[in-house]
Amino acid sequence: MTPVLTLHSARVKLQPISPDVVEKIHHLHAIPAVAQYNTIGIPDNLAATEAVLKTRLDPDNEKHLGWVLYDQQHNFLGEAGLVFAPARFRKAEISYTIHPDYWNQGYATEIVKSLIKFAFQECQLHRLEAGVAVTNCASIRVLEKTGMQREGRHRKILPLISGWTDNFSYAILNSAYSH
Repeated sequence: MTPVLTLHSARVKLQPISPDVVEKIHHLHAIPAVAQYNTIGIPDNLAATEAVLKTRLDPDNEKHLGWVLYDQQHNFLGEAGLVFAPARFRKAEISYTIHPDYWNQGYATEIVKSLIKFAFQECQLHRLEAGVAVTNCASIRVLEKTGMQREGRHRKILPLISGWTDNFSYAILNSAYSH
């Protein structure tokens, strides 16, 4: 298992998540435009948010890696993570949440590309997956721009604020990744 490393792209620094950013992540997920697609369950109070983020904050946790995202001016952009399947599958699922102030500026695409590169080059994974609500058109575009392919639809699998909704499954294989 690869430890959480600080990752860099052209405009973004992905820094290992730490307790000092829990409040920022809590407030990010409380923004109504963000909350509509929240599936990690950030609840109403900070203590509950800390409990949800516990595995991401544990440096010894080998199943879940988490990052906080900053631009070059150290503005908080959001958070991202990788959740690993058992080692024999050599796969993980990515997640990311971007602050609405930074939507439609290419940050999400850049972040997902960084996660894909890390997963294949550093973690030596075979497969990287992502799930997205079928109505989340912006995230669907991001996944497709990064080379991920839609593989299926799961009916009423996501518990969103608006109720149960369908999810598209996306994936990219290491063999399809252009190094």
